[in-house]
Amino acid sequence: MNNQDRTKQILNDFDIQAFQQDLIRWFKDEQRILPWRENQDPYRVWVSEIMLQQTKVDTVIPYFNHFMEKFPDPESLATADEQEVLKAWEGLGYYSRARNLQTAVREVVEEYGGVVPHDPKELGDLKGVGPYTKGAILSIAYDTPEPAVDGNVMRVLSRILHVEDDIAKPKTRKVFEELVRGVISTDDPSSFNQGMMELGALVCTPKTPSCMLCPVQEHCRAFNEGIETTLPVKSSKKKQKKIPYKIVIIENNRGEVLIEQRPNEGLLASLWQYPMIPMKDLGQESAKIWFEDQYGLEVEWGQKLENIKHVFSHLIWEMEVVKAHIINGELDHERARFVSKEELNDYPFPVSHQKAHKHTSL
Repeated sequence: MNNQDRTKQILNDFDIQAFQQDLIRWFKDEQRILPWRENQDPYRVWVSEIMLQQTKVDTVIPYFNHFMEKFPDPESLATADEQEVLKAWEGLGYYSRARNLQTAVREVVEEYGGVVPHDPKELGDLKGVGPYTKGAILSIAYDTPEPAVDGNVMRVLSRILHVEDDIAKPKTRKVFEELVRGVISTDDPSSFNQGMMELGALVCTPKTPSCMLCPVQEHCRAFNEGIETTLPVKSSKKKQKKIPYKIVIIENNRGEVLIEQRPNEGLLASLWQYPMIPMKDLGQESAKIWFEDQYGLEVEWGQKLENIKHVFSHLIWEMEVVKAHIINGELDHERARFVSKEELNDYPFPVSHQKAHKHTSL
């Protein structure tokens, strides 16, 4: 059975119009006051949606306000230095989001005169604009009845419509996109999609949904069957890989601190960090040899300062922060430099290395 036929089967005997009305009425009455909801500016909607991916609303609000002060329109973001953009993003994580956003906004300025395209194909072809972000911009900013399906929406609909497909599998998103196309309001798609997002954030939460407060409870098949806490079906992720590192805090005789820029591609691309020694196959002495080979500096280990554990979605960095003293040599590393402690604040660092900042004052 294809997704369209299955959608018809699932939505059989479901009161779509009443569901739309109850959801939209609740959203308009109860929605949170959020800065990106002040208007339907597609650029603001776009920035907020990129920031909100894998980040909580309360965390995003000050970042969004600061970002909009610095880059209030597509033109200002398009012409900004990438390091300035990464600095404004510092602490939000998943920095490829910021780089992709700037790349896409530059294309909007060059190809579309600074106007975010409302054509689904043109919008979806922009860097970093996946099906969810495309649907969110089109529905919220342009009132186009497009699905915006993320984990929140799949959880809500899996309960309301009693769908047992595994939401961890990529193909399941297509099922829910078809279902949203079947139930979305064509009169007010903006409020409908935002209502679905808001319902998932405030009421239909992952572990203990507040069913007694739910504005669409009477439409919810899972609640009626008493299985709301067993949905959605979600298979477990693969175990995260642990990688040991030594973070090295080194000062020269002028009191400047050694930092380096990460490669332009890959994890945390273009951000700055303190030198990191991969310790998986190294002992304390061989780590010194590795460091001299990479940086041209012969060092002696000083005091251990702390252990830092940083969790990514797919791996865990287990980092020992140590002080080191230069014995001999000259810095020889194309992406590393000594900077004053005051200048450290000008460089965008990932959260994992921000935790080590305090040790530069020792």
